[in-house]
Amino acid sequence: MQKIIIVAFLILAAAITGIFQIKNSERDTNVTANTTKIGVLLNGSRSDQSYCQAHCEALESLREELNLDIVYRENVSGDCYPDIIGLIRDEDCRIIVGVSFQFGKDLERAAAMYPGVYFLHTSGVHSGGNFVSVFGRMYQARYLAGIIAGRQTKTGQLGYVAAYPLPEVIRGINAFTLGARSVRPDAVVRVRYAQSWTDDDAAGEACAALLDRYPIDVISVHTNSLAPHREADRRGQWSIGCNRDNAASFPNTYLAACVWKWEVYYRRQILDCLQGKFRGNHVWLGMEEGLVALSAPTAHVDMPTMAAVQAANEKMRSRKFDVFYGPIKDNENRIRVEAGESMSDSEMLNGFYWYVEGVTIEGT
Repeated sequence: MQKIIIVAFLILAAAITGIFQIKNSERDTNVTANTTKIGVLLNGSRSDQSYCQAHCEALESLREELNLDIVYRENVSGDCYPDIIGLIRDEDCRIIVGVSFQFGKDLERAAAMYPGVYFLHTSGVHSGGNFVSVFGRMYQARYLAGIIAGRQTKTGQLGYVAAYPLPEVIRGINAFTLGARSVRPDAVVRVRYAQSWTDDDAAGEACAALLDRYPIDVISVHTNSLAPHREADRRGQWSIGCNRDNAASFPNTYLAACVWKWEVYYRRQILDCLQGKFRGNHVWLGMEEGLVALSAPTAHVDMPTMAAVQAANEKMRSRKFDVFYGPIKDNENRIRVEAGESMSDSEMLNGFYWYVEGVTIEGT
């Protein structure tokens, strides 16, 4: 009996010792035990209430969880190589994040020079080694926003204030138009380019020009500026936002927003860096992965419209439907996507320089 007790005690002691060894091992291999310094290049302000702020809020939400020290550089120009080098040499950042397409060339150049540093490019398309690029299928959310606009409009005239005629922006314009015309076949989307992501004056003037010239009663926005919302609100016209939900700032005229959930990506990618699982690839994530979404529509959107949005959302999430499934005509009445076919990711990412039926481009 005494031998049994001794054996049992030894087993218990070994188990306890093993538990402590596991706990110590966990502490030793905890990738967040040490602070990781991250440098972030923004093409606008941290408090722009739009694209840049969405990135910053996502990273700040992970600061404590992942033990991050975050250094921001605001209003960085496209020629950002000196800023990158400063973050590495002066700030000792081990991960560099660039949030603008314009930063791509300099990020690639720096990645080649500093193989021990990880580089994350959001809105980019190139990758390799210690360099990764990611973007979201925001066109999916814009299609849903188009459904709201198509059902909300009384005139059938929709406005769209955009930054530049890039594939990313044209994808959004076309998706919004297809969504609107899925519920309002005669809807027309009139686009005016501000030729800037961040210029409030240019974006506000573009919006005012559209509203002055046409009986537009819903404005959609694809710049980082809130000026179009302010202009639409001043005139009592509906608006649909992007990047971040700003419904609280425009309680009388805001319908919804196409928003980013960057924390979904940053958590996983930063952990991959710390755990040695980094892969230098390009990823394009959609609503199913949680990176992009349509914000909860405001009380101005009626229940039948919300049901139509939900039905389209469920079809996309089930992979039974995506926005650019044919047949699709362009605005010169040519078939661009045949029935039963769909656009490839490569075409959507790099070759989208045409507009779907219903889009008109206004002068700048």
